[in-house]
Amino acid sequence: MSKILAPNFAPELITQLRNYGKLMRIDKPVGVWLLLWPTLWALWLAGEGTPDQGLFVVFVLGVIVMRSAGCVLNDYVDRNIDPYVERTRTRPIASGAVAPLEALILFAALSLIAVGLATMLNGSAQMLSIVAAGLTVAYPFVKRFVSIPQFILGAAFGWAVPMAFAAQTGETPELAWLVFGTAMIWAVIYDTFYAMVDREDDIKVGVKSTAILFGDVDLFVLAGLQLIMLVALLFIGYRAALSSWYYLSVLVAGLMMAYHLWLARDRQPAGCFEAFLHNHYIGMVVFIGIVLHYTFNPVAG
Repeated sequence: MSKILAPNFAPELITQLRNYGKLMRIDKPVGVWLLLWPTLWALWLAGEGTPDQGLFVVFVLGVIVMRSAGCVLNDYVDRNIDPYVERTRTRPIASGAVAPLEALILFAALSLIAVGLATMLNGSAQMLSIVAAGLTVAYPFVKRFVSIPQFILGAAFGWAVPMAFAAQTGETPELAWLVFGTAMIWAVIYDTFYAMVDREDDIKVGVKSTAILFGDVDLFVLAGLQLIMLVALLFIGYRAALSSWYYLSVLVAGLMMAYHLWLARDRQPAGCFEAFLHNHYIGMVVFIGIVLHYTFNPVAG
């Protein structure tokens, strides 16, 4: 009997595990990269080019787990909205592939893993992790009530920055908050491009976003935010006494920002989505600049 059931049971289990993976967006790693790059900026700056290896592992795993948990909770909260939005109607909960209760259990399991990772950090970082959890839980709900949910997302995505400084150095200096603010502005930029894809559907279902708030001046506002981010990146370089390698990376990031505006110039969903997907390369380029600085200008002693 068991031999008869096993061949049928295994494919169903594999299919459901794939559905859970899709719910966690494992098949769409761009969100991990967008969250990870500012975290790596912070670890390298706080560690002056040589971050603690154990902390590196904990934070990379933490980014993956928290991003997955956030996606699961977001889809659970949006389960009655996603079926009416073109881009999201095939998501696992919206399509019926995963039951809402299953999603809650998965979210709880991921949260427990995140708690376990947080226990490996020092007390200062653990206190900050409580705020990170609150921001993760809050984001899916605020987009129903406030017109700037991207700022809440930015705070959630950037909160690993002060955590990384606290874990590495035991404190959160002014540089940590400068990097956090830069990461938050960046999140507003790329998530506005993302929201521009769904703008018409979001208006219909009543979901708020900066893409709707900015309206016809969206590209102008995005250009302004990009300029602010570039200035913030320059301040980071000044405060951290970084070399020309870093400033070269900021120059490349600025050129990429101009390219993203060009991609979204007609406000067509495909172009806006491509601008969103391409944004994570900005984080990568800035990180390369930081690494090159510490490689060729090592801290003495």
